[in-house]
Amino acid sequence: MKLKKLLGLTLLGIISASLFVGCSNSSKEEDKTIKVGASPTPHTEILEVVKPLLKEKGYELEVIQFDDYVLPNTSLSEGELDANYFQHVPYLEQMNKEKDLKLTYTAKVHIEPMGIYSKKHDKLDNLKNGAKISVPNDATNEARALQLLADNGIIEVADKELITAKDITKNLKNVEIVEVEAAQVPSTLQDVDFAVINTNFALNVNLNPTKDALAIESNDSPYANILACREDNKDSEKVKALTEALTSDEVKSFIKEKYKGSIVPTF
Repeated sequence: MKLKKLLGLTLLGIISASLFVGCSNSSKEEDKTIKVGASPTPHTEILEVVKPLLKEKGYELEVIQFDDYVLPNTSLSEGELDANYFQHVPYLEQMNKEKDLKLTYTAKVHIEPMGIYSKKHDKLDNLKNGAKISVPNDATNEARALQLLADNGIIEVADKELITAKDITKNLKNVEIVEVEAAQVPSTLQDVDFAVINTNFALNVNLNPTKDALAIESNDSPYANILACREDNKDSEKVKALTEALTSDEVKSFIKEKYKGSIVPTF
């Protein structure tokens, strides 16, 4: 009986050790996968250039596409993603405040100048009294859009960082500001006189900022798109490898050749 019991315990030990090794190997394999949340255009396109660079370092890049500006940050905060790539610094800071997130960033990658577009007018000079203008409804991008309208003499706004339609101080043309989720602004083009659209969403509907925009932000805009991560994984090997690949010469060349100035690398 003692021999049988000893053999049984030995066999159980071997099985347990095998399972442990199997789990350990599985964990190691999983640890080589980097999950990144991104907008479809241009972020996912740029990340496709990054994939082979990370492959050389032994990492598999998994890109999860998002069509909104909230889920990529909450998913990152909850540990479902290792990083995300879709937003600028002011938006990240606003989300951290609003949702009590602990997110940060490692690199500024590119600028997407916001532009004013129209399907009904070929000049901003054609602005009529009571014209409708659609803008993104999130805090930082609405402020950015209204500032662009102000820079082009359409309205005047209060001198502060975050502004909404309530902060318009002069509106001689009585324009109506239509606040819409950023991803949906392009779909309003048929219903409004002008729309202020983020470049990634403009590209999604085949609008080229350098050719189709009636006005566009200057290249010194502070709204550079970043590689965001959590404070607790900023110094991880995964994020370091991803940051290095995303700010490589290969990526810089791709952005310049692919987007012809409508998107500008910042590294």
